[in-house]
Amino acid sequence: MTFLFFTTLAGMNLATIDIVILLSYLLLIIFAGFWISNRAKKNLDSYFLGGKRIPWYMLGLSNASGQFDIAGTMLMVMLMFVYGLKSVWIPWIWPVWNQVFLMIFLAVWLRRSNVLTGAEWLKTRFGDSKGTKYSHISVVVFALVAVVGFIAYAFEGIGKFAAIFLPWDMSIEFAGLLISSERMYALLIMGITTVYVIKGGMYSVVLTEVIQFIVMTVACVIIGIIAINTVSYEQIQAATPDGWNQLFFGWKMNLDWNNIIPEVQSKIGSDGYEIITAFIMMAVFRGVFVSIAGPVPGYDMQRVLATRSPREAALASGIVSLALYFPRYLMITGVAVLGLVYFDRDALVSSEGIDFEKVLPYVLNNYVGTGVLGIILAGLIAAFMSTFAANVNAGPAYIVNDIYKKFFNPNASDKQLVKASYLASFFVVILGISVGFFINSINDIFLWITGSLFAGYAFSNTLKWIWWRFNGFGFFWGMISGLIAALVVSRVFSAEFFENNGIEPTYRLIIEFGIVFFASVIGSLAGTLLTKPDNEEVLIGFYKNVRPWGFWRPIYKKTKMQNPEFKANRNFKIDMLNSLIGIIWQMSLTVMPIFLVIREFNWFWMAFVVFVLTTTFLKFFWYNKIER
Repeated sequence: MTFLFFTTLAGMNLATIDIVILLSYLLLIIFAGFWISNRAKKNLDSYFLGGKRIPWYMLGLSNASGQFDIAGTMLMVMLMFVYGLKSVWIPWIWPVWNQVFLMIFLAVWLRRSNVLTGAEWLKTRFGDSKGTKYSHISVVVFALVAVVGFIAYAFEGIGKFAAIFLPWDMSIEFAGLLISSERMYALLIMGITTVYVIKGGMYSVVLTEVIQFIVMTVACVIIGIIAINTVSYEQIQAATPDGWNQLFFGWKMNLDWNNIIPEVQSKIGSDGYEIITAFIMMAVFRGVFVSIAGPVPGYDMQRVLATRSPREAALASGIVSLALYFPRYLMITGVAVLGLVYFDRDALVSSEGIDFEKVLPYVLNNYVGTGVLGIILAGLIAAFMSTFAANVNAGPAYIVNDIYKKFFNPNASDKQLVKASYLASFFVVILGISVGFFINSINDIFLWITGSLFAGYAFSNTLKWIWWRFNGFGFFWGMISGLIAALVVSRVFSAEFFENNGIEPTYRLIIEFGIVFFASVIGSLAGTLLTKPDNEEVLIGFYKNVRPWGFWRPIYKKTKMQNPEFKANRNFKIDMLNSLIGIIWQMSLTVMPIFLVIREFNWFWMAFVVFVLTTTFLKFFWYNKIER
C-alpha cells in the first residue's frame, strides 16, 4: 500500500522538492508512530490514555491538531468564500465554543472521575443499576455512530482534496462497482495512517499529532503570507459583494452574488444559512446544552481523561483554542481570497455543478510555489491524519473496554485486550469507510452530525451533571430516543421534502433540531420520573468527588450530614461569566487573522484589544483559581 502511494506521487505534476518534502514527512510520521509504539502495549490504560502520563500541553496540541481536519478546513474555506466574515458564526452550530466550557469547568469535573471511557464514567454517576447497564449500551452505540460518522466525513474530505493534487487515474472496478480515483486516494492515505495508529495507540497518536500540528501551523502561516503579498485590498473588494467583509448581520445574510458569481447565490439558497439570525438563535440554544453536556464520547473526551490531574485537564482544554484558531483562519482566509480573486469556474465543476468545497485544493494547486507546496500538502495531509487517527484511537476503546471486556471476556489479560484493540480499530475504520462511500457532500454530513446527532445527545448529558434525580433509565431513554430521532429525521425529512413544501433551508435545520431535541427531552424526563431514583450512596459519592453545581440540594444535605466540612460548589455565576468571556476571547482569536488577511486593519486592532482584555480577565478569574 505504501509503495503504491509513493509510486502515485512520482506520477504527479509536482516538483521533485515537493515530492521529497511530502515523502519525508510521511516517513517521519510512520517512523515516530512505530518508534514509540512499545509504550502502548502494557495495558488498555496505556493504549488508549497513554498511562495518564502525557504532559497537558502535548495533549492540548494533540487535540488542536485532531480538530484541524482537512474535511473541516475545506468546508470552512467554502463558507468563507461564500459568506465572508459572517461565516465565523456558522461553526457555532458545532458549537466551537464547547472547548471554552471544557476549559472553564467541565474538564475538571470529567477528569475527577478517573475512568477510561465515557461509558465507564456512567458507573460513577448512576452506580451498578439496571438503568446504568442500559445507559452503558446507549453511550457505546452513540460513540460508535459518532466515530463512524466522523471517519466517513474525513473520508469524503481527503478524497476530494487528493484527487486534485494526484491526477493519476486510480479508479478501479470491483465486484461490478466503480471506485473513483477520489475514493482510492482516500483508501491509500487512510491505510497508511491506520497502520501506525493501531500499532502505537495513544502514545503514537499524541506524538505524531504534535509533529503534525507544527507542520500545519507552518503551512498556515505560509498561506497567509502568500495571500497578503499576492492579493490587494481593492481586488478583494471587487471580487466580493457588499457586506462580505462585515462581521455583523441583520435578519438575513443579504449577500448579493448575482452580478459576480451567480452560482454562489444558488449555493446560499440551498445551504440553510440565509436567515442567519434564526440560525444563530438555534445554534446558541443548542450550543449551551451541548457545551454543558460535555464532550461527546470520542477523542475530545479521551484527551481530557488522559491528563495527569483535573488542573491539567483544564489547561489542556484551554490551549486548544489558543493554538488552533489564529493559524487555521490564516489558512482559511488566505485560500478563500485567492480563490475569489482568481476564480476559475471550470476548475470547480463537478457532475452536479460547481463544487465550492474544491476551492482549497484548486487554489493550492495553482497559486502556491514550488517547495512551499510540498510543505503545505504535508500540513494538510497531517490535518487529515490527525483527525482520522484521533477517531481511530477513540472508537475502539468503547468496543474493547465496554463490550468485549465487560460482556465477553472480563478476565482477559492485558495482552489479549491490546490485541482486541487492534481488531476493533480495523473494524471501526472499515465501517467508517463503508459509510463514506455513500456521502456526496462534506457539508451534508457536517450538518447531520452537528444538527441532528448532537441534538439527541445534549439534553440527557446536561442533566447528568446538574440534576440529582436524573437516573440511568432517564439517560438511556434520552440517548436512545435522540439517536433514533436523528436517524429517522435524516431519512424522512429530506432536502426534497422541504423544497417541495416551500420551507426555507434554515428552517429545515431548526425543525430537524427541534424534533430530535424534543424526542430526547421526552425520553429523558419520562425515563427518569417513571422509575426510582438511583442509589443514594452512589449519588453522594459522585457529588463529593466531582462537585458539580446545579440542582443537588437533597444530596448536598445528606453529604453534609456525613461530612460537616464539605462545601458545595458555588461557582455557577463565575463559571458562566468566564464562559461568556471565553467565547468572546475565542471569537477574537478567530477574526484577527481574517481582518489581517483582508486588510481591515482598524477592525484587526479592535479585535486585538478585545483579545488582550479577555485574556487578562481570564487570567485573574479563571487561571488563578484553577484547583491545584
